[in-house]
Amino acid sequence: QVELVESGGGLVQAGGSLRLSCAASGGTLDSYAIGWFRQAAGKEREGFLCTKPGDALPHYGGTYYADSVKGRFTISRDDAKSTVYLQMNSLEPGDTAIYYCAADLTYYCSGDQSPKTYEFEYWGQGTQVTVSS
Repeated sequence: QVELVESGGGLVQAGGSLRLSCAASGGTLDSYAIGWFRQAAGKEREGFLCTKPGDALPHYGGTYYADSVKGRFTISRDDAKSTVYLQMNSLEPGDTAIYYCAADLTYYCSGDQSPKTYEFEYWGQGTQVTVSS
């Protein structure tokens, strides 16, 4: 069982960048698929990114980016540090939300479908990202 802690959120002007971190304790992340979700005020939590486990075979799974973040957000993982990073560039006011990372041992990220909240077992507490216009 892992515990996830996000950090790196904050207030940024439109066009700016932030890097979120998702650090795991109690275990390593290399065998976990990772999902990133966000929840804007008054809206449901939505998945916009997932990636396969770090120790997955090359042909197994992929990485999915929602159209709304494609080309602006990039996920990376440092399994030696049990940390996943979300680099967010060209931020827009519409990106304002609480951001959550999630991990699951059995989730399959195909690369062409958005992750769903019920598919992930472990969750971080969330970090607020606010983008001002």
